Amino acid sequence: MSEQNVLLECVNLKKYFNTPRGVLHAVDDVSFRLEAGKTLGVVGESGCGKSTLGRTILRLLPATEGQIIFNGEDITHLPDKEMLRLRKEMQIVFQDPFSSLDPKMTVSQIIEEPLKIHKLYQDKSARLERVSELMETVGLDDRYVNTYPHELDGGRRQRIGIARAIALNPKFIVCDEPVSALDVSIQAQILNLMMDLKDEFGLTYIFITHDLSVVKHISDNILVLYLGKMVEMTSSDRLFENPLHPYTKALLSAIPIPDISYKGKEAQVMKGEVTSPIDPPEGCRFAARCPLATDKCRSQTPSFVEVEKDHFVACHHAAEQ
Repeated sequence: MSEQNVLLECVNLKKYFNTPRGVLHAVDDVSFRLEAGKTLGVVGESGCGKSTLGRTILRLLPATEGQIIFNGEDITHLPDKEMLRLRKEMQIVFQDPFSSLDPKMTVSQIIEEPLKIHKLYQDKSARLERVSELMETVGLDDRYVNTYPHELDGGRRQRIGIARAIALNPKFIVCDEPVSALDVSIQAQILNLMMDLKDEFGLTYIFITHDLSVVKHISDNILVLYLGKMVEMTSSDRLFENPLHPYTKALLSAIPIPDISYKGKEAQVMKGEVTSPIDPPEGCRFAARCPLATDKCRSQTPSFVEVEKDHFVACHHAAEQ
């Protein structure tokens, strides 16, 4: 990967939360590079830190430690006024297309809002013309211009959120489970729309999801998180062809096969208690549920290393598989 093509780099990024029971390690020592025009899928169970990672990268949450380097600039501790400048280049599509939209604003007002905040158009008619253009881009009919979010279905609401995200011509968008709240048929439409927008505008995505079949469809590379820790990262094709971490294998085995005659391997059921992310002890956080776990796994935290070209894994037994 050329240094000039790297749009986003995270270096040992951490996000901790203080709780009455101790310090919750939501994102713990995450490092990666994302090339411009590519999509990084981030997968894992609910509560593994996917959404927290995305929001920390966008500075919606302050990082506890580490660095966030966007387009060659360290933005980790930029003041809010400086971050406002970068908001035009970094956007987010939220998971719930209803709660992320202001119920008191019409479709037109919601999409127009970022244009007003960043003063891109002084003339109202020019702003409304841009709103109409954005609605057409995301597949929303002009008749919805004065409609309120509660009057629309989930798919159209999410199209509003996407239109708002691309209104400022950003370079980078965090897609925080943008289709998980939608019907399956609508999911496909929204995914195809997002892929078309990526190609049309040269967008770079972090695509957060727990649906591995979805992430394979849209991602160039995939990062697997477990309790805030990176456990595996490689290309989408390679992850599905040759997963090396036991957790990744269990996730992949859980993907349903839509074929009643399929006689392949049974799903790997993960047993054991989930390790608490509050003040976690040394050792692999997956050890309590891992069929390969040894005393070394329980006492020594595995390093995240390259075991094959561009295939990174945090597992003491990765080389044995």
